Amino acid sequence: MRVAVYSGSFDPLHIGHLQILRRLQQDTRFDVVYLVVSPRSPFKGEGKDRNASERFEAAKKAVARHPELTKVRVDDIELSMPAPQYTFRTLEALREREPGNEFTLVVGADNLAVFGGWREHARILLDYGLIVFPRRGHDLEALRSALLEENPAYRIELADMPLVDVSSTQIRESRENKKNQQACDLLM
Repeated sequence: MRVAVYSGSFDPLHIGHLQILRRLQQDTRFDVVYLVVSPRSPFKGEGKDRNASERFEAAKKAVARHPELTKVRVDDIELSMPAPQYTFRTLEALREREPGNEFTLVVGADNLAVFGGWREHARILLDYGLIVFPRRGHDLEALRSALLEENPAYRIELADMPLVDVSSTQIRESRENKKNQQACDLLM
């Protein structure tokens, strides 16, 4: 089985994530899409891990509100893994749990911009590969080319998809600034 692994903090899931999930749903190369809720990014500060189970439950509810996402499964594999939850460890744990499956990591261009700093990034790019979705302010072709200079065998596919200009940070800030309707309109 071919599996797309879309991981992140998803704090909260929003319409940008939904567009990516819909695009992956339509991709006939994938049998299933795992939405992996991460307790905390190794690149971010403390605090996210405190509400990881709440974000996981919110993700399950958000996906359930979209019955068209028949391939999407919210996966809690990282919630039981010891910190830090490096992506390569997650992919290895998935491979161990499901040895017959082939996994591909899904990221946004903002992550591709810093991918060289990820733990075992070369292993991820060689053993699993990436599908990269656009984000404002990031030149996908240039980012891909820079990594391919390091190793032309890296597997990096650029997704052809319109840009959805929203971030979880924007939504959290709108909530804090009492712009609740605007924040709610952006949720998945």
